[in-house]
Amino acid sequence: LCEVETDKATQEMPAIASGILRIVATAGTTLKIGELICRIEASEAPQKTAAVNTVPPTQQVVAEASVAQKDSYATGTPSPAASKILDEKGINSNEVKGTGIDGRITKNDALLAEKTIVKQPVTTQTDTNTVVVAPTGERVQRRVRMTQMRKTISKRLVAVKNETAMLTTFNEVNMKPIMDLRAKYKDEFKEKHNVGLGFMSFFAKAAANALLQIPEVNAYIDNGEIVYNDFVDISVAVSAPKGLVVPVLRNVENMNFAQIEKGIVELATKAKNNTLSIEDMTGGTFTITNGGIFGSMLSTPIINAPQSAILGMHNIVERPMAVNGQVQILPIMYVALSYDHRIIDGREAVTFLVAIKKYLENPERLLFNL
Repeated sequence: LCEVETDKATQEMPAIASGILRIVATAGTTLKIGELICRIEASEAPQKTAAVNTVPPTQQVVAEASVAQKDSYATGTPSPAASKILDEKGINSNEVKGTGIDGRITKNDALLAEKTIVKQPVTTQTDTNTVVVAPTGERVQRRVRMTQMRKTISKRLVAVKNETAMLTTFNEVNMKPIMDLRAKYKDEFKEKHNVGLGFMSFFAKAAANALLQIPEVNAYIDNGEIVYNDFVDISVAVSAPKGLVVPVLRNVENMNFAQIEKGIVELATKAKNNTLSIEDMTGGTFTITNGGIFGSMLSTPIINAPQSAILGMHNIVERPMAVNGQVQILPIMYVALSYDHRIIDGREAVTFLVAIKKYLENPERLLFNL
């Protein structure tokens, strides 16, 4: 029937009955809770169809042609699903022929629109005295309305920059121990737990241990008070079709590697299918974001308010490193911790990031909870 967008998630509202949809509310207006958006009127289409079948074939063709030529309120109007697809493709609904009831543009019409619409080349006339300019290709500009989620993301990112004393500290991590451990056990791990062994579980477990050691990083400010969390709920940044979302993995301090990996896969699947609930998106105490999957070498991630810190992962690159007076080529990842200096001092921030480095370069400490 429609999609309901909140600040954190988008959920589909199914139709409660079949029939003809009569839209009452005007697009762009603000409605109060309880006000009418649309009506679903019972359709008598099956009865009419039965009557039409008794008409001779020649008359039936003429009748169908006359109906097709008759315009109504629905002619050329896209359904909610079709409107969304056309907006994403930047296609005007006037360019699409509707095949639905009364000429309404259906979802399938919108999906086929990009293939059927052929852009005509622009031709210009020049005389012999005109200088011919080399072709520069198409210069297309289009406007797309921001989704509610994108608007909320924009407001929150600006608010964080304006309302917090954000600072970022960096370190580098030798990923060879984790890569060796993962290469040795990943096949056996997947066979036993039916899920892959990735890097995120190591980072989540390392962060959980470090957060319990440095509680300021796991706290936040609320009305002049500091709220400390004795549990670790990690928000995992995931790229979804409509933008970046941060679903929450709860009680990570009590989870093993298999539970963490399964939880991340479940949240990522929900994000991809646009089925995250409000509960999936609220209550995190710390965030991990991985720009490395897109090739990022280094960044300064922005805090996910009201949290006080965020850990940024980046790509792994072989770099020359000095080890015991010898130069070795090692897989190195730069890690970044952005934090709110109002609640976290530099000492706590650096100590936290060094603890992350220690756990990642000595993954056996995570296994033995050292």
